[in-house]
Amino acid sequence: MIQTIKQAFKMKDVRTKILWTFGLLLVYRIGCFIPIPGISPEAFASSWRDSNAGSFLEILNQVAGGALENGAILALGVGPYITSSIVIQLLTIALPPLERLSKQGDEGRRKLAVYTRYAALFMSLAQAIAIAVSFNLAGNLNTRLFGEAVPEVITILIVILVLTAGAMFTVWIGDKITEHGVSNGMSMLIFVGILSTGALAFYNSIVEVFSDINAIVTPIVFIVTLVIIFALIVFVDLGERKIPVSYAKQIKGNKQYGGQSSHIPLKINSVGVLPIIFAFSLLNFPQLIFSFFQESNAYIWYATNMGMGTWPNIILTSLLILAFSYFYASIMFNPDDVARSLQQNGGYIIGYRPGIPTRDYLRKVHRRMTFFGAVFLAFMALIPSIIFTAVMGDQGNILANSFTSIGLLICVSVALEFDKQLQAAMMMKTYKGFLK
Repeated sequence: MIQTIKQAFKMKDVRTKILWTFGLLLVYRIGCFIPIPGISPEAFASSWRDSNAGSFLEILNQVAGGALENGAILALGVGPYITSSIVIQLLTIALPPLERLSKQGDEGRRKLAVYTRYAALFMSLAQAIAIAVSFNLAGNLNTRLFGEAVPEVITILIVILVLTAGAMFTVWIGDKITEHGVSNGMSMLIFVGILSTGALAFYNSIVEVFSDINAIVTPIVFIVTLVIIFALIVFVDLGERKIPVSYAKQIKGNKQYGGQSSHIPLKINSVGVLPIIFAFSLLNFPQLIFSFFQESNAYIWYATNMGMGTWPNIILTSLLILAFSYFYASIMFNPDDVARSLQQNGGYIIGYRPGIPTRDYLRKVHRRMTFFGAVFLAFMALIPSIIFTAVMGDQGNILANSFTSIGLLICVSVALEFDKQLQAAMMMKTYKGFLK
């Protein structure tokens, strides 16, 4: 990738795209440190430490690049947009009008993108209201804005407005990166947020070495483990099975068509990190709600029996990841449509008749690939944090929270996609120069 970036900077158009990307990412990172008017960063950090809301908030904070813990104006980050995007994707399956819209090409995708932004606005507003009200009930709102005392209602409205505007500003930055920069803007924002959070935690572990030389074991073991995990993620992410497809020769008029060979690529992990996100969210959301009533019996029971690290939580997380993996895999790859398309275009898989036999073969292979991908996701969701905590203790737990399984998978996927997009932009520039 480093060599690719060096070559890209030699081309003016590609260099401009890279500078656009880095510039907008810098604006985003600056916004992650500007405090929200009406809430002091100390109060926000104290509330964060005492929330005991589990890994659900930790994941949100990691994706937001620490802005949630800092109490910054971009505290909501890309979370509302991600949630709304997932909801719209699910609704395209459940609602026929949205399903028809998704099949209308670029125009349909543009309309769905508009619906996603409206849904993100609604979710940002709901989260901002929840944060403002909770801080007001806790007595952590500062009504002395701009040096003068203002009514409490005005302070709450300002906090809601700032948080909602910050979330939509984040969406705008992501859109501009996609339009003028390299790769998908939202993915790049998540990538930078995860890296910044993890880098800060790693820096703190290095600083600790200067006060206690015995602590040097922690960063060394962490780096070795992280390299092994990254290598495993890259190996699985790039892994795919190519099913060979041949096309029958067709003669139309004086021309001959077909007679070529191709393949259907089936990736081992075709669903990405969505199953992990849904599994963690579903199991940790009740604990997030109960955390507002920490003295209640419901919170104590859930944290003791179903909280992070307990065996019921580990088993249920694994089962939910398997279930969501098969669910999303069935959405993303439909053997019936592929088999029908092959038959209509004169294609066939060697050894299998077109139609139902081809469909059954594709379904069998896809289910096997999905199973291995689901097992890999379950392994990545649970094993790294357990290893970090068991080997390195409390410091390992801090590093594991900063480099979660979702973060590691996203970092590798986005880095690989960024490299592909950069190479594609360079290739396009080369073709344009050749045509001139």
